[in-house]
Amino acid sequence: MKLSSELISFSARLGYRFSKPELILRALTHSSISSPTRPDNQRLEFLGDRVLGLVMAEALLAADTDAAEGQLAPRFNALVRKEACADVARQIDLGAVLKLGRSEMMSGGRRKEALLGDAMEAVIAAVYLDGGFDAARDVIRALWGARITAVEEDARDPKTALQEWAQARGQQPPRYDELRREGPDHAPVFTIAVRLDSGEEEQASAGSKRYAEQAAAKALLQRMEATDG
Repeated sequence: MKLSSELISFSARLGYRFSKPELILRALTHSSISSPTRPDNQRLEFLGDRVLGLVMAEALLAADTDAAEGQLAPRFNALVRKEACADVARQIDLGAVLKLGRSEMMSGGRRKEALLGDAMEAVIAAVYLDGGFDAARDVIRALWGARITAVEEDARDPKTALQEWAQARGQQPPRYDELRREGPDHAPVFTIAVRLDSGEEEQASAGSKRYAEQAAAKALLQRMEATDG
């Protein structure tokens, strides 16, 4: 089996050349287009999640030999969560080569956070099955790159951190208000405002209320910390 020029280019962006092309084809096949002769990537996603977790646990232990489990756990979660996987998928334009059914394509499946994150995990599994753990580790470490060393900032939950900041200064917990919802039902965009008792606020938009709240909280916390004291 030979890969198309599109998948050869993707493999180059991934930084890995497959000896078993059927693995990468399966990793990129969503359930919306699967068939008995064309299996989807869900089983690979399950395996890839575990491979990613082991690589990240190993990397974090090596990066900080003195960190306690309580410090490592939030860093680990920040590196393996679906949003992180989707960010890496966008970095290598994985969405462009996803195999989707018509309904998923029409609903913007190539940009969906969950689909991108799941497919990234499946691709990791494909590398693991094709080349072994060392190959998968090399690919993961290269793609995640600086995220591993910068994870301390990302590991903080923005909403929790902003609430702690406010309460430490005698303020009530921040308020979150949905300002508007735009776009079709299958791909909504929410705009959320977060406000402090003292009047400061920030807004952010995302494909879910939770992500929009987190983005708004992060922006406001960064602004307040920059001017604190």
